[in-house]
Amino acid sequence: MTASRSSDSHRGPTGLANAYTSATSSSFADFLTAIGHDREAPTHAAGRSSGQAGLQIPHGTTIVALTYADGVVMAGDRRATMGNVIAQRDIEKVFPADDFSLVGIAGAAGIAVELVRLFCVELEHYEKIEGTALTLDGKANRLSGLLRNNLGLAMQGLAVVPLFGGFDADEQRGRIFSYDVTGGRYEEREHHAVGSGSSFARGSLKKLYRSGMSADQAVLAAIEALYDAADDDSATGGPDMSRRIFPVIGVVDQRGVSMWNDEATGALVEAVVNARMSAPDGPVAPLTPNPGK
Repeated sequence: MTASRSSDSHRGPTGLANAYTSATSSSFADFLTAIGHDREAPTHAAGRSSGQAGLQIPHGTTIVALTYADGVVMAGDRRATMGNVIAQRDIEKVFPADDFSLVGIAGAAGIAVELVRLFCVELEHYEKIEGTALTLDGKANRLSGLLRNNLGLAMQGLAVVPLFGGFDADEQRGRIFSYDVTGGRYEEREHHAVGSGSSFARGSLKKLYRSGMSADQAVLAAIEALYDAADDDSATGGPDMSRRIFPVIGVVDQRGVSMWNDEATGALVEAVVNARMSAPDGPVAPLTPNPGK
């Protein structure tokens, strides 16, 4: 009962202000825990419900990311599924985390979107409290901590698997990080993919990736990889030309994050689709000892 009264004391405006000014951590997630906000989340109830027979939730699928000469390209298909049913055709799975980083989501869609929102606030909160932005490594570590806090739900089937990428101002290059459901963080070389179609997308990127690619070349490789994933994975959505639903594409370099609009993406997607009419399996990698040259 004492703990409950202590938590309630933070609920009013004065209590929240005192909790904010007396916070000892620059983490917004820690601040929420300190004021007892996590008590309101129906974690255990949601976990039990997810295990009930017949209950299904929307899941996001394939995200790809690759480095290029000046930074990182990240792209995601638009399909969310519930079992063998298409739950949504135009879900967005790639978001700017801040001015110099991108995050893509696969897994339980609702929790993934909320985790991304919390991550964005976490980065903004740190910058306001400390007066400086986190390094790219620091941002990657913060996302790892948020995933670790979600471990209870992940163990009950509500897992989130993000892909994080950004421009490292210290090293002047793009970097990509992948994660597991326990919050484990792993830096990837050159390219990576997550989600149900990731194995097909990774295979495609292995053949298409070249060091020193331009941004346009990297975007084209990402679109080709998503097309290959959709060709073999029913949960990954291919380009929907009739509805004009195209992959979400983000690019980040030393100037910051830019999200491609439908007009720019559509023109490139149409070129890919037209080329696939005569070559359904896509471009062929040359059999040379040094294909990157």
